[in-house]
Amino acid sequence: MTNNDILIRLRYALDIKNTDVVEMFRLGGMKYTKDDILNMLKKVQEDEAPPAGYIEVTNDMLEAFLNGLITFKRGPQKPKPGQEKPKVEAVKDHANNMLIKKVKIALSMTSEDVLDTLYDGGVSVSKGELGAILRNPTHRNYKACGDRFARNFLRGLTMQYREDTKA
Repeated sequence: MTNNDILIRLRYALDIKNTDVVEMFRLGGMKYTKDDILNMLKKVQEDEAPPAGYIEVTNDMLEAFLNGLITFKRGPQKPKPGQEKPKVEAVKDHANNMLIKKVKIALSMTSEDVLDTLYDGGVSVSKGELGAILRNPTHRNYKACGDRFARNFLRGLTMQYREDTKA
């Protein structure tokens, strides 16, 4: 699953407008226009050449979007007195883990909520397995999150957020 797929599915699951996507990127420290966002949201088949104007979403771009989502949903974080701004370590090749961690923070989900979302998406995991996915990549018990797992998490989010608006 590409980062563009993650962006498309997350935008659909949470029913985010294109103008809000632009704002989330801005809050995450990157500036894109609405046309840029539309070019990121174009669907591309694996065996086809990308259409004209297509923009591939990198890990840094996805991380900026997810950070902006957190700020958009929860507001800016106010530093405590005497506290420096935390150094954010760049995440490479862990986009699926980053997705689950940052969406969990943005939506103020507990671990139980994440487990329920995964269950709604068709995956049953233990709290220990979820803890391994949410760990720091340098931790010895860290477990990389696969595409299937991330897809089912986004499917569960879609079921929770899109069906609640229809009722």
